[in-house]
Amino acid sequence: MTRVVEPLEPFVHPALFYGDAGEYLAGTVPFVRAALAADEPVAVAVPGENLRLIRDELGADGAAVRFLDMREAGRNPGRIIPGVLRAFADGQSPGRRVRIIGEPVWAGRRPAEYPACAQHEALINVAFQGREVTILCPYDTARLDERALADAAATHPVVIPAGSGTGRTSAAYDPEGVIARYNVPLPPAPDAGPQAFGAAFDAASLSAVRHLATDHGARLGLTGLALENLALITAELTTNSVVHGGGTGTLTVWPEGGSVLCEVRDRGRLTDPLAGRRPAARDQRGGRGLLLVNLLADLVRTHTGPEGTTIRCHLGRRDPDEPVRRPG
Repeated sequence: MTRVVEPLEPFVHPALFYGDAGEYLAGTVPFVRAALAADEPVAVAVPGENLRLIRDELGADGAAVRFLDMREAGRNPGRIIPGVLRAFADGQSPGRRVRIIGEPVWAGRRPAEYPACAQHEALINVAFQGREVTILCPYDTARLDERALADAAATHPVVIPAGSGTGRTSAAYDPEGVIARYNVPLPPAPDAGPQAFGAAFDAASLSAVRHLATDHGARLGLTGLALENLALITAELTTNSVVHGGGTGTLTVWPEGGSVLCEVRDRGRLTDPLAGRRPAARDQRGGRGLLLVNLLADLVRTHTGPEGTTIRCHLGRRDPDEPVRRPG
């Protein structure tokens, strides 16, 4: 029998491996029922099809559970810590353990999203260190590739093998290694041309460059809130470059695979791994730029190193008939 691991820290972060719907429900529903029996707040943030499985199995007990479709709430992995996990945990009364089921990695996620997912799972351990929170993260062994399953073992201090019902210490646990492994240079942005707008900027040219970038986004098909989000994102990123990134940078906007991408490069270096992933305090003045970017973009990819930082945002990745919504 697999040994049950007693947590040494207040924060508990196990990966639940499952191979079918039966194993999924056997690992998640007792977790929720245990929280309800202990009068602990509990949330379930998983893809819609799995959300329905858990909700149907819970029946009337589900009325006390906060349900979120991770395909929408966690569309951008960089949004999950501030907009899903912390948003729920921070709203509970102090002194009560909070339980959350979070499934940020599922079969069918775009390849471009996966590195941000793996880094997100690693950063959860930093974001909740010392807090009375348990976050259970399911992983589909039948549909996810070996890389995703290996990374799950590296980002979770405890793993629960499929069908076992009990956890064990992960010998592969190395969240810092995962963060570093996926901090790789992004493919170069295209050169300026009919499809791509690109320009260098400094403090004097910020306003003009932002307006040109937004105009180009409109020509590429962004409308409504998606276009407004592009304007806000370019404003925040270019301002950060001027204030914190050496005073100058380059801004590029171009289409790719049904999305509009916006990238800012500068000479600054991000040293805080949770930059943009902490909810802003009510009395906080400033320091919200990267958080706003994560909340508005469909995907944010970042590379930082001694030579500088690149932040690339994806926008407009939605069906033509899908309403544009701004995350709350």
